[in-house]
Amino acid sequence: MTRDAADAVRRAVAAAVRAPSVHNTQPWSFAVRGDTVVLRADPDRRLGAADPAGREMMISCGAALYTLRLALRREGRAATVRALPDPSRPNLVAEVDARPGGGPGAEELALYEQIERRRTHRGGFRPGPGAVPLLPVLRTAAEAEGARLVQILEARGIGMLAGLTQAADHLERRSSARAGEAARWAPSPGSGRRDGVAATAYPAEPARTEPHFPARDFAHGRGWGTPPDASGGGAELGTVLLLTTLRDEPADWLRAGQALQHVLLRAAGDGLAAAIHTQPLEVPELRGFIRVHLCAGAHPQMLLRLGAADPAADAPPSPRRPAADVTTEED
Repeated sequence: MTRDAADAVRRAVAAAVRAPSVHNTQPWSFAVRGDTVVLRADPDRRLGAADPAGREMMISCGAALYTLRLALRREGRAATVRALPDPSRPNLVAEVDARPGGGPGAEELALYEQIERRRTHRGGFRPGPGAVPLLPVLRTAAEAEGARLVQILEARGIGMLAGLTQAADHLERRSSARAGEAARWAPSPGSGRRDGVAATAYPAEPARTEPHFPARDFAHGRGWGTPPDASGGGAELGTVLLLTTLRDEPADWLRAGQALQHVLLRAAGDGLAAAIHTQPLEVPELRGFIRVHLCAGAHPQMLLRLGAADPAADAPPSPRRPAADVTTEED
């Protein structure tokens, strides 16, 4: 690989590590082998209590994979993916061909510009139409990655999801294993850690929506977080959506992660923020209930709300491990 090509791949990996991940665990590593970028899951960063099967870990890796693909296209590389190429090596997520290819299109460039700007929002939204005008475009983005984006319209369905999120949040607080796990990924203010959910990433007093979708209490009653007037939110619920797949295998989780990042970047380009709720999908009984009653038998992979937040109050970017720390060279 020439120096220019190697620099292009390094820039693409540096963009990929900006992908969202559950609790900002960043459960991935990369290797460069000639013109191929290898993405692996890091099981040491899997949430053992909340995610024993590794579903959320794989969704996180899928978000990194989509970001890597997009960044390689921006660099004029091919970004041809072989997903889960070796069943005997489940942590080998994908091999991505990074040979020279055609230049990026205008939409790819616009999506790429949102990688650094996208933030996870925790709380309510400002008044406005939310994501409704953009839904056809967001659905197309999800479908392009092999997933489906379903809007929950009826008050009964929205109330059901809010209630299940509250129940799951209550179960997490009562589980010492899950509460302790969340606490381990919530560094104290001023921490120099390059992972986890920083205290600048959530409000000290989240706005209460109606019906209420609770955010995780990463501060655990210690008063951490941004002050209410700096949270950038409001009290509006936003547009409630479920991201689903037809099946529920690792390949589907990987598709869901790519779809999630595609949707988030497309929404961010139109000034929308996303509040992501994983709590009810981490309880098998609740996830099964959602599948039957709200997904017509499809498998829910992510619950999110989209809406407008105050751009002037954007949280600083969440910490990330440097690309050099998660990338190796292979022969």
